[in-house]
Amino acid sequence: MPRLAQLYFKTAIIFLIIGLMMGLHMAISQDHAATPAHAHTNLLGWVTMAIFGTYHALNPLKAERRLSLLQYYVYTSGVGVLVPSLYLMTTGHPEIEPIVAAASVVAFVGVLMFAVVIFTSAQAVGQQRVAPLR
Repeated sequence: MPRLAQLYFKTAIIFLIIGLMMGLHMAISQDHAATPAHAHTNLLGWVTMAIFGTYHALNPLKAERRLSLLQYYVYTSGVGVLVPSLYLMTTGHPEIEPIVAAASVVAFVGVLMFAVVIFTSAQAVGQQRVAPLR
């Protein structure tokens, strides 16, 4: 399996653990204000990253592209900032909303980059290969 796919799966499981911890905290405290952050953690972190990882596992030549690795860092940084800032915003810190907005845009750019990876033909990928990450 390509290293990028493994990286996505490892990152996804970290987001799943964080999402489950948020859910447990909300259930125990009976305070569900952070539900949007909990949902974003599980959907953008766990589910979407697992899908990205699966795609790269099934398309190892595309996983070797520089664009694919850059896309991982852009998307992960966007979601990595979005989750805690959204948590803070929904639990009583409305002043953090500009950070939530900026992180959302970064995550969206990461999704657009993934679309470019998907729509790039396999022939073009073969021409842009880089050394595998180890």
